[in-house]
Amino acid sequence: MTFPTLADLVAPVEVSQFFAAVQGRTHQRFPGRAGRFADLLPWSEVNRVLRQYPLEHPRLRLAQGGEIVPAHTYTDVVESRQPPSRLVPAAFAEKMRGGATLVMDSVHELFDRVGELTSALEHELRERVRANLYAGWGKTHGFDVHWDDHDVLIVQVSGRKRWRLHGATRVAPLRRDVELPTPPTSEPLDDFVLEDGDVLYVPRGHWHDVSALGEESLHLTIGFNRATGVDLVAWLADRLRADEAFRVDLPRFAPEAEQRAHTELLKARVAELMDADVVGRFLADRDAQAPALPHVGLPWTATSDLLPPGDDAEVRVLTPRAVLTPGAETVALEAAGKRLVFAAAALPVLEVLVGGTRHAVGSLVAAGAPALDRATVRALLAELVTRGVVGPA
Repeated sequence: MTFPTLADLVAPVEVSQFFAAVQGRTHQRFPGRAGRFADLLPWSEVNRVLRQYPLEHPRLRLAQGGEIVPAHTYTDVVESRQPPSRLVPAAFAEKMRGGATLVMDSVHELFDRVGELTSALEHELRERVRANLYAGWGKTHGFDVHWDDHDVLIVQVSGRKRWRLHGATRVAPLRRDVELPTPPTSEPLDDFVLEDGDVLYVPRGHWHDVSALGEESLHLTIGFNRATGVDLVAWLADRLRADEAFRVDLPRFAPEAEQRAHTELLKARVAELMDADVVGRFLADRDAQAPALPHVGLPWTATSDLLPPGDDAEVRVLTPRAVLTPGAETVALEAAGKRLVFAAAALPVLEVLVGGTRHAVGSLVAAGAPALDRATVRALLAELVTRGVVGPA
């Protein structure tokens, strides 16, 4: 199957327009065809995960009327197993019939198709992406009016749900902030039903509440934290550890004039780092340090071949935000905290590789021709497999 791209999710708005006029500014609903996400998260897959994975609270939880349902009312304890609790199907189903909302966190780690989607979105959004699942049939709300400390894309997989959007009461609030946003007191700015196939974008800090309609609803909340100035300052603080002036003790008991001189020294060293390119350097390093996806790639990665034979075999990029820096005679690939340097002839292959999340080996061989032959391209890919940058799909 093909997986939705960011362009698919925000259509008919162009991605460039989404970044320029929507992201971080306002909520927006993107209507879509009913059933278009049915293969992304089928109910059969939800049932399989509930059956096979002993997910502990709070990763799996039920919510109703703004409160968390006590886990012991629908799970029991198995002392010989770790984690020790498991769902009691009858009690769990009774809670769902009574109006509870099922919440499952980090489902991109549990459902392959959702994982493919979040990987592709991380490549496009250039931020770490995660997905939670919400399902219910009741008439009450799972959570009271609230705001999130991250941007979200809501993908309505099945059924429908009522959303009320109140906007922000504090500009760009943070998880660790000096003050909390005050709850909204006026009527919502927008009140609508999100239908099967629709997508909704809600920026960080925008208050909202969601209500069930007494019918089926299954949606994914895809969340991502965009980099802020606070993140940049924290990154600078780590860079400053290399400077002796910042490692030495502050002159607590020195005369005032000496303390001021030390202050001026620190200001000058910070100013050297805060050049016109500091934002670009920070974002590039943030991408280069982003962790790789936890993909093992058996059986091939346990063999000396590392990759399946044939040009039809696919590799997947495990570092969706890899950074490529061409030079005169070499090209550097920075990903998952590693810096790998190759001959400049590898550039066409690496450009194709970092331009997407899945590739047929044949397409990479074609990109390397005529400078690189098939054996050399496969050797390059094998090296990237050993470094955890790519893996057999």
